[in-house]
Amino acid sequence: MLYLFCDNMKRFFNEYVNENIKIDRLTMIGIISLIIVISGLFGFVYEFMFYYFNSGMKYFYYRGGNFLPWINIYAIGSILICLLTYKNRKRPLVVFLKSTIICGVLEFIAGYIIYHYFGHFRCWDYNTEILNFGNIGGFICLRSVLFFGVSSLLLIYGILPITVYLSRRINKKAFITISISLVSIVMLDEIYNLGIARILNTPRASDVYKEIGFKYMDFKE
Repeated sequence: MLYLFCDNMKRFFNEYVNENIKIDRLTMIGIISLIIVISGLFGFVYEFMFYYFNSGMKYFYYRGGNFLPWINIYAIGSILICLLTYKNRKRPLVVFLKSTIICGVLEFIAGYIIYHYFGHFRCWDYNTEILNFGNIGGFICLRSVLFFGVSSLLLIYGILPITVYLSRRINKKAFITISISLVSIVMLDEIYNLGIARILNTPRASDVYKEIGFKYMDFKE
């Protein structure tokens, strides 16, 4: 059974890389929904582990602003990478280089806007982190963009083909229902913490988690 699955995946991967796979609009929405959920979760796990090592392996820090373990900028970056590098999937080096640039530009612009237009607030600060060679204003550094470049290879040659494969193997209605349900839960969490909680002055995820003892990173001037 396992051998058959691996053989099917191998043949599908060759098709994915070398041929233009036709995907209808609804299925594409389902695939994008899964990418959003998976990439945001991936970003949370990465930052959760990185800041543990950054603290000298003393503390774990909860990252992101949601109740769920999900960080939005990783989802945004993943969608941009899929859109802008999918046609280059036959050339991994091009995927890596383009993704490194895409993520670097996205991270710099997002960090710059948050800092300069939201009261000098930072969601990250490479000025204070380990392995921050090539740091520019605390917004990007060489380690971060190289990591995102490598991660893009996992996205384009691992996560994306697997989601496409699943969309073919699972009943279409079930695949789309599951995918959209998952991304809807994540988006409701995001909308509440970014907007509704501020408008209604109700507790946000960070308030609740701090209250029960979770540590958050504070990036101060």
